[in-house]
Amino acid sequence: MGWSPPGLRPRGSQVTYSRDEFGSASANAWALMMQTALYWFRNDLRLGDNPALSDACAQAKQLVLLYVVPEGERHATRWGFERSGPHRRQFRDQALAGLARALSLQDRELLIASGDPVATVTRLAREIGAVDVFCEAIAAPEELAETAALRTAGFQVHQRWQSSLVEPADLPFAIEQMPRVFTRFREILETAGISPRSPCSPPSAVPQGVPTALARCSTMDPPIALPVAASFPFLKPEFDGSEQAAMAHLERYFESSAPRDYKQTRNGLSGVDYSTKFSPWLAIGAVSARAVYAALRAHESRLGRNDSTYWIWFELLWRDFFRFASLQHGARLFRARGLSSLPPPRHDPAAFRQWCCGNTGHTLVDAGMRELAATGYLSNRLRQVVASYLVHELDCDWRAGAAWFESRLIDFDVYSNQGNWLYLAGRGADPRQGRRFNPDKQAKSYDPHGTYRSLWCTEFDQLHASGTRHDDRTDTGIKQWAACRI
Repeated sequence: MGWSPPGLRPRGSQVTYSRDEFGSASANAWALMMQTALYWFRNDLRLGDNPALSDACAQAKQLVLLYVVPEGERHATRWGFERSGPHRRQFRDQALAGLARALSLQDRELLIASGDPVATVTRLAREIGAVDVFCEAIAAPEELAETAALRTAGFQVHQRWQSSLVEPADLPFAIEQMPRVFTRFREILETAGISPRSPCSPPSAVPQGVPTALARCSTMDPPIALPVAASFPFLKPEFDGSEQAAMAHLERYFESSAPRDYKQTRNGLSGVDYSTKFSPWLAIGAVSARAVYAALRAHESRLGRNDSTYWIWFELLWRDFFRFASLQHGARLFRARGLSSLPPPRHDPAAFRQWCCGNTGHTLVDAGMRELAATGYLSNRLRQVVASYLVHELDCDWRAGAAWFESRLIDFDVYSNQGNWLYLAGRGADPRQGRRFNPDKQAKSYDPHGTYRSLWCTEFDQLHASGTRHDDRTDTGIKQWAACRI
């Protein structure tokens, strides 16, 4: 399914919350139907299995639907590149277009505005006379600060936690007592027989909106080109960011034989078939983890379980583990030291730029970074290899790497990204002091014939023809990769 790593976020301020705040809506809270409400789409660009949207539809007589394109997504990070890159923005725009089409079938409009999310929600809510704002709960510092600011402004913010497979309330322990190591977390859930809840249906009817003078976002990025070798070709209709494409892919995948062999193919480096390819749609919220699990269980009911179908469940649990770790540790995950007591990481800006542009001199690392720059996607195996190389070979700040992944990956997910980078840097929940991947060994194991490196590194073929050991770091000159902008 892919790492879908989280990127660098400013620490922000720690926002406290109760466990109930992210749970199901209380019946008493909805005793009186509200006249007009605002639904603010965040990372939940779908109608199906969207409990927060279902709450809003059930409780409001009139409902205005809003998505805010953050004005800061093109601003430069502290590392010198834009917060959200062109591939990620285009995939998001595809998801928004799909959501708008689905709503138009009910004669409902999705308002898409650009600006500061808090200011835009505040301005629109006051214009339409709404006190109640519904949205997905996201347990990351910036997103928590946004909902806190809306409450301070006097709004009733109704959040639903809906991005995980398992509900926090269904865990056999309090979030504060969650095991710090994934293996123990998984064992406890499986021993307790925890089963995810069934996905909920789309709202049968979305309440009509009200007129508004809000300025719509009139500029979207122009289409970009993708190389034919892209492993997630999102310019093709069957891979675009919409909920419709996500659900069609889900059906297509589980009707194929691919799930039967997933454990054997999951470490592939290139192509559309070696992994499930669910992560981009999960990250943007075009499909829910519960919908994936329901399709998996239906597949197993028809054809039986095996090690490969179990491994899909296993990786969905990894995804949950990082989400619940964010609930457990909060802003501490965004510190330079993470959960460790290690000193601040060192950083080499020149080496970091070479890494971003696929110009390190190690052909496997460079091939991976060039694929990422050119397509917005990278296999799970190579994400680990290139991240390890940045931290352990180039001695760079893990937060810079996390920020680059945030900018470039179409399947960026704040929880998984932060968790994976902390894990590799030895600053996360795992007690080990970092996990180093030997890039030469990885090349021999996963690209023994150099097929992948030949796709992205022309100099690899030159080294191979000359008899140079192509799995070692070399000093040969490498031209600046055209897709890299830093």
